[in-house]
Amino acid sequence: MSQNDRAYSEKRDYIRMRLEAPVTLHHNGLEIPALCLDLSSTGMQLEAQSSVAMGDKVRIHIASDHNELRGLDAQAEVVRVNTMDDGRQAIGLAIISMG
Repeated sequence: MSQNDRAYSEKRDYIRMRLEAPVTLHHNGLEIPALCLDLSSTGMQLEAQSSVAMGDKVRIHIASDHNELRGLDAQAEVVRVNTMDDGRQAIGLAIISMG
Protein backbone atom coordinates (compact mmCIF):
# COMPACT_ATOMS: atom_id res chain seq x y z
CA MET A 1 0.00 0.00 0.00
CA SER A 2 1.42 3.39 -0.99
CA GLN A 3 1.68 6.26 1.48
CA ASN A 4 -1.15 8.08 -0.34
CA ASP A 5 -3.39 5.00 -0.18
CA ARG A 6 -2.61 4.61 3.54
CA ALA A 7 -3.33 8.31 4.21
CA TYR A 8 -6.67 8.06 2.39
CA SER A 9 -7.55 4.85 4.22
CA GLU A 10 -6.72 6.36 7.61
CA LYS A 11 -8.65 9.52 6.78
CA ARG A 12 -11.64 7.46 5.69
CA ASP A 13 -11.45 5.36 8.87
CA TYR A 14 -11.29 8.48 10.99
CA ILE A 15 -14.40 10.09 9.56
CA ARG A 16 -16.56 6.94 9.69
CA MET A 17 -18.21 6.39 13.04
CA ARG A 18 -19.09 2.80 13.95
CA LEU A 19 -22.62 2.98 15.22
CA GLU A 20 -24.49 -0.34 15.28
CA ALA A 21 -27.74 1.44 16.13
CA PRO A 22 -31.31 0.54 15.24
CA VAL A 23 -32.78 2.75 12.52
CA THR A 24 -35.97 2.93 10.50
CA LEU A 25 -35.60 2.74 6.73
CA HIS A 26 -38.54 4.35 4.88
CA HIS A 27 -38.86 2.92 1.36
CA ASN A 28 -41.88 2.72 -0.97
CA GLY A 29 -44.30 3.55 1.85
CA LEU A 30 -42.87 0.89 4.19
CA GLU A 31 -41.13 1.37 7.54
CA ILE A 32 -38.36 -1.24 7.64
CA PRO A 33 -36.34 -1.94 10.80
CA ALA A 34 -32.63 -1.79 10.00
CA LEU A 35 -29.25 -1.66 11.69
CA CYS A 36 -26.92 1.25 10.96
CA LEU A 37 -23.37 -0.13 10.97
CA ASP A 38 -21.49 3.09 10.34
CA LEU A 39 -22.14 6.75 9.68
CA SER A 40 -20.09 9.54 8.13
CA SER A 41 -20.84 13.08 7.08
CA THR A 42 -21.69 11.91 3.55
CA GLY A 43 -23.23 8.46 3.99
CA MET A 44 -24.04 5.40 6.01
CA GLN A 45 -24.11 1.63 5.79
CA LEU A 46 -27.19 -0.35 6.84
CA GLU A 47 -28.31 -3.95 7.07
CA ALA A 48 -32.00 -4.67 6.54
CA GLN A 49 -34.51 -7.22 5.32
CA SER A 50 -35.46 -5.05 2.36
CA SER A 51 -35.66 -4.88 -1.41
CA VAL A 52 -34.00 -1.56 -2.25
CA ALA A 53 -32.20 -1.07 -5.54
CA MET A 54 -29.37 1.14 -6.74
CA GLY A 55 -30.59 4.70 -7.23
CA ASP A 56 -33.64 4.38 -4.94
CA LYS A 57 -34.34 7.39 -2.73
CA VAL A 58 -35.02 6.51 0.91
CA ARG A 59 -35.49 8.24 4.24
CA ILE A 60 -33.64 7.16 7.36
CA HIS A 61 -34.60 7.90 10.97
CA ILE A 62 -32.27 7.25 13.91
CA ALA A 63 -34.14 7.82 17.17
CA SER A 64 -32.47 9.55 20.11
CA ASP A 65 -32.41 8.01 23.58
CA HIS A 66 -32.37 11.50 25.12
CA ASN A 67 -35.48 13.67 25.35
CA GLU A 68 -33.35 16.80 24.88
CA LEU A 69 -31.89 15.61 21.57
CA ARG A 70 -33.79 15.16 18.34
CA GLY A 71 -33.15 12.03 16.37
CA LEU A 72 -31.47 12.09 13.00
CA ASP A 73 -33.60 12.24 9.84
CA ALA A 74 -31.90 11.97 6.47
CA GLN A 75 -32.88 11.68 2.84
CA ALA A 76 -30.47 9.37 1.04
CA GLU A 77 -29.79 7.58 -2.23
CA VAL A 78 -28.89 3.91 -2.44
CA VAL A 79 -25.39 3.69 -3.94
CA ARG A 80 -24.50 0.07 -3.10
CA VAL A 81 -26.53 -3.09 -2.43
CA ASN A 82 -25.18 -6.53 -1.55
CA THR A 83 -27.49 -9.42 -0.72
CA MET A 84 -26.17 -11.49 2.16
CA ASP A 85 -26.53 -15.25 2.61
CA ASP A 86 -29.51 -14.82 4.97
CA GLY A 87 -31.41 -12.70 2.41
CA ARG A 88 -30.83 -9.42 4.18
CA GLN A 89 -29.26 -6.55 2.27
CA ALA A 90 -26.10 -4.61 3.09
CA ILE A 91 -26.98 -1.12 1.85
CA GLY A 92 -24.63 1.78 1.16
CA LEU A 93 -26.33 5.17 1.24
CA ALA A 94 -25.20 8.62 0.15
CA ILE A 95 -26.86 11.32 2.27
CA ILE A 96 -28.69 13.88 0.17
CA SER A 97 -30.01 16.06 3.00
CA MET A 98 -30.63 16.03 6.73
CA GLY A 99 -33.60 17.56 8.43
